[in-house]
Amino acid sequence: MKFLVDAHLPLAICRILEAAGHDVVHTRDLPAGNATTDAEINRISTAQRRIVVSKDADFFYSHTLHGRPWKLILVRTGNLNRTALIAIFERHLRSIEAALADNTLIELDRFRIQAAPKRRRQK
Repeated sequence: MKFLVDAHLPLAICRILEAAGHDVVHTRDLPAGNATTDAEINRISTAQRRIVVSKDADFFYSHTLHGRPWKLILVRTGNLNRTALIAIFERHLRSIEAALADNTLIELDRFRIQAAPKRRRQK
């Protein structure tokens, strides 16, 4: 899987995903760095089929209304310290990977992941 991790999440999330064998880019590594716009993140996600990992609810609305980003993991943990956030990702990584096979939106909170069904194409 290919991921794009948004600015408000630590690089350690990238390391967890990379250790599991995934292709990962953090916004700080993009040409505009952490100032990369949501529109550009959506464009990259769609063009490269990258799963956006973000705390930004704007991506939730964009995804549900327009199907962009391509796939989304929305982190809804509130303010946690870095160690606790990393532990949540480590604990749920296999479930997240499995859910992404059949879903385009995953919501991750402090206790569980919740998958929203795949968007169906409108005719």
